[in-house]
Amino acid sequence: MTEWHMDIGATPVAGGVRFRVWAPLASSVDVVRCGDGEKEPSPLARAGDYFQGTITGMAAGDRYRYLVDGTLRRPDPASRCQPEGVHGPSQVVDPDFAWSDGGWQGVKLEELITCELHVGTFTPEGTFQGVMERLDYLCELGVTALELMPVVEFPGRRNWGYDGVFPFAPHHAYGGAAGLKALVDACHCRGLSVILDVVYNHLGPEGNYLHSFAPYFTNRYRTPWGDAVNFDGPLSDGVRHYIIANALHWVSEYHMDGLRIDAIHGIYDFSARHILRDITQAVNSLARRLGRNVHVIAESELNDVRTIMPAESGGHGLHAQWCDDFHHGLMTYLTGERCGYFVDFGTFRQLEKAFREGFVYSGEYSRHHRRRHGSSSADLPPRRLVVFSQNHDQVGNRALGDRPSSRLSLEQLKLAAAAVILSPYLPLIFMGEEYGETAPFPYFTSHGDPELAAAVRQGRRTEFASFEVHGEVPDPQAEGTFITAGIDPERRRHGWHRFIYAFYRELIRLRRELPQLRAPERDRIEVAGLEADEVIALCYRHGEKELIALFAFGCTPRAIRLPFHHGECIRLLDSADKDWGGQGSASPELVRPGDDGQNLTLMPFSVTLYGRG
Repeated sequence: MTEWHMDIGATPVAGGVRFRVWAPLASSVDVVRCGDGEKEPSPLARAGDYFQGTITGMAAGDRYRYLVDGTLRRPDPASRCQPEGVHGPSQVVDPDFAWSDGGWQGVKLEELITCELHVGTFTPEGTFQGVMERLDYLCELGVTALELMPVVEFPGRRNWGYDGVFPFAPHHAYGGAAGLKALVDACHCRGLSVILDVVYNHLGPEGNYLHSFAPYFTNRYRTPWGDAVNFDGPLSDGVRHYIIANALHWVSEYHMDGLRIDAIHGIYDFSARHILRDITQAVNSLARRLGRNVHVIAESELNDVRTIMPAESGGHGLHAQWCDDFHHGLMTYLTGERCGYFVDFGTFRQLEKAFREGFVYSGEYSRHHRRRHGSSSADLPPRRLVVFSQNHDQVGNRALGDRPSSRLSLEQLKLAAAAVILSPYLPLIFMGEEYGETAPFPYFTSHGDPELAAAVRQGRRTEFASFEVHGEVPDPQAEGTFITAGIDPERRRHGWHRFIYAFYRELIRLRRELPQLRAPERDRIEVAGLEADEVIALCYRHGEKELIALFAFGCTPRAIRLPFHHGECIRLLDSADKDWGGQGSASPELVRPGDDGQNLTLMPFSVTLYGRG
């Protein structure tokens, strides 16, 4: 196995610690040791745009800052640990770890069934160790991958993670570097891949000291979150090296199986080689050397297939991207909501297109964007798109952070689950969704700057001023807002929650075991929209095997004809069965070739699955 070693930051070596920092505009950089008593700064030598050197007498565990131009004391931009938070000194970390996953190769892209979670609210402990203690539960559920919302150092102890300011340092309150590595190792021992959410479009507003070292940011572009990262301006080569090193750092030092790159529509790069392409090619190269499956997945609101087209075809070559259109088409049809970006959605034909192609907007005019939007995903392999009925944004960016379980019936929740998990695409669920968690997931922060905290609080209220909000928008800074977001998987054992949980387990089992669903190809899938009956019908074929999925979105029973030529198929699943908390199935156990189908009755808001072979 060919290893990769990070060439920036602080790394223990024989006899001391090697330091290297990119600071092209500085005249001098020194290392200041922190701890008992003030020590003389140790100068680093200039090497091009970097300052570097080995300081003897230092070791893992020592704390330090950089002294820039003899006046500015700053944490390390490539700090592996911030034990006192974003404003404190950096700490030297030994990158070695006693891994036990030597034979681990990762989960193939088409086999990803992902659970997204927030470390701070997934367990009462709110730590990596807490997540480890619930891994058996996730294995029982059947998912094949965990996706961690961002875990790098952010201000305070409560945050979604997108305000991170030290991209190489796992948050100290979660358990730091050792805690995260132990979690990944434990996941691999159970056959679970780990995908890390990384943010390359901005840094948070508090504790960002990168400006002191180099032009990491540019005023040529603006993001909704502040200064854009300088990927294509003067001196941007060092920025690109920093970000690519970060991606490789997670794959090499932490054995991550994938990176979910946040909001790539906020990454501005008009250079000849887009940074996303360079990140993906670097990760692919390292993954090949390591003999592992490592996936780079984008979050994007652009509906731009170039993100996931191969580099040789003019694309960036990422392995997959989130498909918000599937969520919007599904949830607007179920809920009737039309505010904000939902104004573009809500028709049956859009829902049908989401099942057939993925992107609903593939060049059509968008009222929300006030222009034509998107490109066609119809020819892409379905495994290139990740779909969901819930995620942190679609729950947390509601005014109250309320989940679908607060506004959908049991039957609608089961239908939404089946639409995602039995779709041709890669399914993702959000922690707690699998048993109908009712706790909200509101936006929360713990900024130390009172003015910033006040601005965030007011901004949150202003954001929803034009929405119909039934209740007061939670204060992001209040600890109580964070506390309300904690989930309780023990609910899965009680009341209607047990039906939801059992149904999710069955859907995931079918997804994993049926060859028709494991890696469906476009040319082996038929999608039919029975608009008058409000039914979406899918037929998957794999050799001689067939699978027919019928999604009934109407509020009354419907008798339908099957729109496909098919062999003799047996009923595998009906969400209306009493086993799943329904009123009882009305569909036949068997459908034969040539049946006119009029005896195939679907209950309201149900999914029925038939299989052959």
